[in-house]
This record gives sequence, C-alpha cells and structure tokens, in this order.
Amino acid sequence: MSASAAKSGKAADPLLAPLLAGDRRALAQAITLIESTRSDHRERADALLAAVLPRAGKSVRLGITGVPGVGKSTFIERFGLSLLERGRSLAVLAIDPSSKRGGGSILGDKTRMEELSRRHAAFIRPSPAGATLGGVARRTREAMLLVEAAGFDTVIVETVGVGQSETAVADMVDMFIVLLLPAGGDDLQGIKRGVIELADLIVVNKADGDLKAAAKRSAADYQHALRMLRSPTAGWTPEVMTCSAATGEGVTGIWDTVGRFLEAVGKTGTARRRAEQARSWMWNEVGETLLAELRKHPEVKRLVGGLEREVEAGKTTPAAAARRMLEVFHGR
Repeated sequence: MSASAAKSGKAADPLLAPLLAGDRRALAQAITLIESTRSDHRERADALLAAVLPRAGKSVRLGITGVPGVGKSTFIERFGLSLLERGRSLAVLAIDPSSKRGGGSILGDKTRMEELSRRHAAFIRPSPAGATLGGVARRTREAMLLVEAAGFDTVIVETVGVGQSETAVADMVDMFIVLLLPAGGDDLQGIKRGVIELADLIVVNKADGDLKAAAKRSAADYQHALRMLRSPTAGWTPEVMTCSAATGEGVTGIWDTVGRFLEAVGKTGTARRRAEQARSWMWNEVGETLLAELRKHPEVKRLVGGLEREVEAGKTTPAAAARRMLEVFHGR
C-alpha cells in the first residue's frame, strides 16, 4: 500500500504496484483509465495519479512536430533507436487525429514505428486527440506522468502536424523540436512563424541524395530567420541541424544537442519551466471541467438548441447567448 493510500485509509489501486514495477500491460490499462470520460473512472484516475506523482517528473520531455510529409515517424523511430543504444528508455505519446465515428486513433503509430515498438525499452502509445482545441489530447500530460512513474527516462510527445496544437505541446515539454523539409524562397515563407517562434531546435530532415545541398541551404536560411526572433527558452539560443532519418546521418548528434540544451537551461531553469507549466495545466483543467459541467447541466441542455438557432439566425449575439447559459448555470 502506498503512503498516500495508507493515510487516506483506502486500498491502493491494483494497477499501482505493477505500473511502478514497469509492467507494460498495467501502464496501458492506466492510460486507458485516465482517457475515460466516465465519472467513476475519473475519480479512480485522480487517485492513481496522486499515488504515482512522487515517482514522476524525472524524465527528459521532448515535443516533436513537423510539416506533413517531413517523416516524423521515421525520424522518431531512428532517433528512438539511437537513444536505446545509449542505454536510455523511451515512451512516445503520439497524438492522432480522432475518428469522427468511434473517436479512436486512426493513424496507428505502432505500425509506423514497427521496429521501435518491438523493443522492451520503448513504449508507444497513440492517443485520440478528441475534441480538445488544436488536436492535443487533454490527458497527454497525465499519460506523461504515468510513463515516467513506470520508469521511462525519455518522453516524446508527437503532435498531429503544424497547427494550433504546437503551443499546447510546447507548454508540456522541456524542449520543443520542429522538423522541416528542405525548402527555400516561397516554401520558406510558407512555414508558420508562430511554430518557428516555439522551436528550441529546428531539424531539416531528408538531408540526403539530391536534397542534401538544399537541406544545408535551408538550414542556413532558418538559422538566419531565428536570429530575428526571441528565444522561447531563457539561457538557450535556438539551433538548426540537418539529418536524414532514412540513412541515420546526423540523427545521433541531435541527442547531444538536447544535452547541451539541458545543461544551458540548468536544473533550476527546467524546474521553473515545469512549475509554470503545472500552473497553466491547472487553469486549463478548470476551464475544461467547467465547460463539461456546463454542458451537462439539465437547464442549460434544454436551452442550448434554441440559443444556437437564435445565434445562427442572427436574432441574438453569441455573447448574449453565452451569458444566458451562464445565468441558468448559476441559477439566476
């Protein structure tokens, strides 16, 4: 029995002991539990997370995103295998677009990272993004705590693609890595500035064959662009590297850059960043929970259809309709 369970007088969750021992099945079941929307599951999930919290937080947290076709899965597999060769362990939390009907993951990351998924020191979990803004799974932060408690010392959060989700992912990791294709001119201008502003490291992939020279030129262009932007992380100047996930060239050096990043930021800087992220996470949860409660309120549910029709017809403003819902929610 855990200390927290003993103090509360409740028996420890049956998943707790095997999870802390690194049991894969228990870890998968625990993540399924925290992703559940059932209220009884939520209560159990909160208790389990409280129990694992002292064992979490000891990993290196990396966020990885990239434009469509950049080869994220190939890169993550090659990078992950290089980490395993260094004696590290890796959990990949890959956020998939959700199926409109079933709500499940539809990309199947285990099939895209087949070799990595077979390794005992690696754990790959595709999570449906659901309805959360930007396609970021609401429970990804909690899944991160679970895989850390299970003993994984490196966590990668892979996003769907370049979009709104990147800001959310950057707010839950220590270092944010953006993968880009060799580009130039108009293609270079087409990369969203907002994503570049979040990057601690830009990696130009597919630097092989006929594209090798173009990749080097692109890297120089991106490095020049970064000089005009403010660094997202105090104590670190964002860098640009090239690699080929297909051949492996340049991939192992990326972990060396991660090490220099962590050294430059320092333990104090990382702790401060995580503290700020935890505070932001709390308020996000407040917003998500309040919205869920609002939608479930019986009086609000009766009003919603009519208010939506009035807003659609231009008979009332969205702001007025929202205030009406909140008034009913508060019993006014």
